[in-house]
Amino acid sequence: MPETSDQRQPLFVRMHPTDNVAIVVNDGGLPAGAVFANGLRLIQAVPQGHKVALQDIAQGNAVRRYNVSIGTVLKDLPAGSWVNEAVLDMPAARSLEALPLATVQAQGLPPLDGYTFEGYRNADGTVGTRNILAITTTVQCVSGVVEFAVTRIKAELLPKYPNVDDVVGLEHTYGCGVAIDAPDAIIPIRTLRNISLNPNFGGEVMVVSLGCEKLQPERLLPPGSFAVRDERSAGNAPADLDVVCLQSDNHVGFMSMIESIMQTAARHLERLNKRQRETVPASALVVGVQCGGSDAFSGVTANPAVGFCTDLLVRAGATVMFSEVTEVRDGIDQLTSRASTPEVAQAMIREMAWYDAYLAKGSADRSANTTPGNKKGGLSNIVEKAMGSIVKSGSAAISGVLSPGESLRGKGISSGLIYAATPASDFVCGTLQLAAGMNLHVFTTGRGTPYGLAECPVIKVATRSDLARRWHDLMDVNAGRIAEGSASIEDVGWELFQLMLDVASGRKKTWAEHWQLHNALVLFNPAPIT
Repeated sequence: MPETSDQRQPLFVRMHPTDNVAIVVNDGGLPAGAVFANGLRLIQAVPQGHKVALQDIAQGNAVRRYNVSIGTVLKDLPAGSWVNEAVLDMPAARSLEALPLATVQAQGLPPLDGYTFEGYRNADGTVGTRNILAITTTVQCVSGVVEFAVTRIKAELLPKYPNVDDVVGLEHTYGCGVAIDAPDAIIPIRTLRNISLNPNFGGEVMVVSLGCEKLQPERLLPPGSFAVRDERSAGNAPADLDVVCLQSDNHVGFMSMIESIMQTAARHLERLNKRQRETVPASALVVGVQCGGSDAFSGVTANPAVGFCTDLLVRAGATVMFSEVTEVRDGIDQLTSRASTPEVAQAMIREMAWYDAYLAKGSADRSANTTPGNKKGGLSNIVEKAMGSIVKSGSAAISGVLSPGESLRGKGISSGLIYAATPASDFVCGTLQLAAGMNLHVFTTGRGTPYGLAECPVIKVATRSDLARRWHDLMDVNAGRIAEGSASIEDVGWELFQLMLDVASGRKKTWAEHWQLHNALVLFNPAPIT
């Protein structure tokens, strides 16, 4: 728990006894001259979430937050000074050499039994939290046609199938005009393939193709990559790829294409409509955790609460994925030491090294991550941001690693805490976690973002009470109560855990679902565009 000053006085939070800075909690910040309960006086105004020096810090000395150096000061700073990015020199990235490998035995977490939700069982053993018809597209060229068709399907067909939650087009900007045989092209291709097989889609694979694109349907979904339920044997049976090709000679005019898509969709809707929710253990949850629009409270309130909930989920036998390479890169030693085996630690190092090289190709480095909003919210640099981001992973051992676009099922992973390597971009990260097999998403934010996904419920957690009040119909959980002292990390963690079970069961909808706020899928394509 952070150290917090008396709430009757101007309020600060210090994360570790060795820290020489703390962040201002009070809404609107504090003016010069404000005095904390410990007698510290601000010598200048400090905005909410920004750091104040708790003691004199001499030029060249380290600023410590989370018991980690987040940089050295460029000038002498007396106690009570505002500490921000303008007065900090960011440290160099941690070397990927000589890292601790599986040296910390994670504290044994007792099993958490008896928790269930109502989900949709799939033939491959996965469980959906929603029952959705997804229409896969092989190339951006068909997106407009699919969007038109989906609108008609929702208006004319979906009401006939009350057990189906939604129809979504898996639209993207890939498929042609790309170096399809370049080594890194496997990333967007397997991403789209694995999204098409997400547990929330019930094994129903429907594809709309243009016909002349480089990413042909059979390359996207080769024989044996997917199966459908064989109702006679209640097992898995190979499926013929169900493709609507717009360039087919059978299509005469635009409406012919639309009717073909609708007729194909009706067959899939018929099968999906026969599915019923049933009681399944909480171990069937596959939760992706992510943060966006982060601020200095992300690592104080929301992310620690998510981390506590992550431990609950792992104890219940569920799978939890954390991601965002540049937002964990500066804590790589913390992660490799928590790996369950040296091989898992080495896999994390390989992902960091690959991404370091990827950034270097673009003459960028990890410091490009931090946004103007992050800095306005009190995060001075990526080191400070990373320390708060890692907290989402809780305390369990890291038992597996996924490369971008890989799926849990493809790697034979069925439970535990997993590092799924992704860029930190909200949209790319969410897309890759869907590909990994996510059936429920948790997203923390301090600055605020209306982020949502059509393919999966997204639970939004606010880091500050002010944001939760202003965005009362966009935020699902207010973790800001932790900084105010009205709730503990454990309280909010348990609240989030129970909400997950309700949302997964369809008993509750998230605000993003209520308003149908859906961001586009963004495939990660590091290969060349031709």
